[in-house]
Amino acid sequence: MKPSRLKDVLESMLGQRWPAFIWGPPGIGKSSIVHAIAAERGLPVIDLRASLLDPTDLRGIPAIEGGRAVWCPPAFLPREGEPPGVLFLDEINAAPPLVQASLYQLVLDRRVGEYVLPEGWWIVAAGNRQQDRAVTFRMSSALANRFVHLDLEVDVEDWRDWALTRRLQPLVVSFIGVRPQLLWQEPGDSAAYPTPRSWQMLSDLLGSFGGHKACADVLPGIVGAGAAIEFAAFVKKAINERQMRAIVDDPKNAEIPTGLDGIYLLTSWLAHNAGEMAVSQASAELLGRLPPEFGVVLARDMLKARPGFLREAGYKDFLKTHGHLITR
Repeated sequence: MKPSRLKDVLESMLGQRWPAFIWGPPGIGKSSIVHAIAAERGLPVIDLRASLLDPTDLRGIPAIEGGRAVWCPPAFLPREGEPPGVLFLDEINAAPPLVQASLYQLVLDRRVGEYVLPEGWWIVAAGNRQQDRAVTFRMSSALANRFVHLDLEVDVEDWRDWALTRRLQPLVVSFIGVRPQLLWQEPGDSAAYPTPRSWQMLSDLLGSFGGHKACADVLPGIVGAGAAIEFAAFVKKAINERQMRAIVDDPKNAEIPTGLDGIYLLTSWLAHNAGEMAVSQASAELLGRLPPEFGVVLARDMLKARPGFLREAGYKDFLKTHGHLITR
């Protein structure tokens, strides 16, 4: 399922006791979705990496009280009286079988020996698939049967919405619009390969270095050589900031790109800078000049980035003609 659907499913499951397991390849946002849901609801997250545990860690250590041995649970587990939260068992299938076995009781019965998971705490787990060439151990059927299993897949539209919200570089957002197949690829012989996470890394480096030219030799180490070469070719023929500003200054008459890559870059740049009043007004004027399908993309992106965009006269005019496309 795509990320937006997974988020809806997890939010619906949040109030009940059955734990969820998110499957998916590295770098596509499994952990980010869990943390985002918790942050939106003001819930604390205990991120517990099963691969770092020994089989006996969850039980704690014994102490003598009144002549009897009692178990002191580890400090990383939530205590009675703490506010509700999420216990996130990340990379659970990267743990050896004995460690996985130590989780049986916690996952199903919400307890480990004398320790009881407080009410209001929800267990979510995540892990990579065996075909992802990540470090994984086969999950036992006994542990697997204790989860609701959810498969996360990459979705370009969901990623674009997320990328605009996170203000990734317009060059990166528009490049993926032109080459959606490069948002994620199976890992090959190279250590670097394209994933949503690696494109976020690339975007951050573009900002840190001040542009593509200053870090061109670094990018193959982030998204792989093939994707880096294609991205460099895209950047080389892309319109620049000065040309974008000229379009904003005269949206009715300025020359606008006609090629697919140029239009993608223009719409991504406008959405990235939607906070500027001049950009918002120019975007509304440009809706009618762009091909309808790109006008719809720009309208949707602007509405997400700047809800007040719906009051622009140009948007209202566009809505009269193409409103049925926007509401699909």
